[in-house]
Amino acid sequence: MKRILFPALLCFLLFTGCKPKSKNTDDKTPGSELSTAAVDLAKLIGSYVGDFGTNKITLLITRAVNDTIEGRSVVGGNDRPFAGIAKLTDGKYTINAKEPGDDKYDGVFNFIIDTKQPDVVSGNWKPNVPDAHLGPKDFSLTRRAFRYLVDVGQYPDASKRELTEDDVSNLNKEDLQTMRNEIFARHGYCFKKKNLREMFEDKDWYIPNTVDVKKDLTEIEKKNITLIKRYEKYAEDFGDDYGR
Repeated sequence: MKRILFPALLCFLLFTGCKPKSKNTDDKTPGSELSTAAVDLAKLIGSYVGDFGTNKITLLITRAVNDTIEGRSVVGGNDRPFAGIAKLTDGKYTINAKEPGDDKYDGVFNFIIDTKQPDVVSGNWKPNVPDAHLGPKDFSLTRRAFRYLVDVGQYPDASKRELTEDDVSNLNKEDLQTMRNEIFARHGYCFKKKNLREMFEDKDWYIPNTVDVKKDLTEIEKKNITLIKRYEKYAEDFGDDYGR
């Protein structure tokens, strides 16, 4: 009896041990892994900065899922959202993204990002309603992340410590305006006034990133802005008899 049972048991163990694994053994939950294309697309998220006609623009890609791109453009005192479709061909993403269209300055972005050079964006923008003052623009932008820096500008102390009257009493109106607006520029404020854009957009440290910095200002900066504005008013009222 023992001789009969042993061969039978051995056959059973051999059969179960060699049984093919279920096809689902290595399967993973659908959607748990992104495709290579989706992974590459996600790597495009970031901010890209460069010349945009006579202005500086920051193009921010904030969301990239499947073939959909979403983001914002910050230029000329405007902060506008955009959304569009990305198509991958031969290692390059061709992206068509539209702004909402409810602003007279809205338009359409068409740009290319090479997966081998994901830090460079090249393309063009065309307004929905062209006019004599608003035409299409070509651009080539480089990936640059905005950082709040306190040691930049001509008057960095305005963001580092509370100023005294001695710090501002001998400055003329133009110097005071520069001092005050540098505070906003350090926070990436995108100026609407052309003269202020021209004041900062050629500075390497300046990256337009937002049109509202109220919540970002420090208590020191708020106090300094109040002080500077008071002396700007004095300079305006007294002209050459005030300051240097």
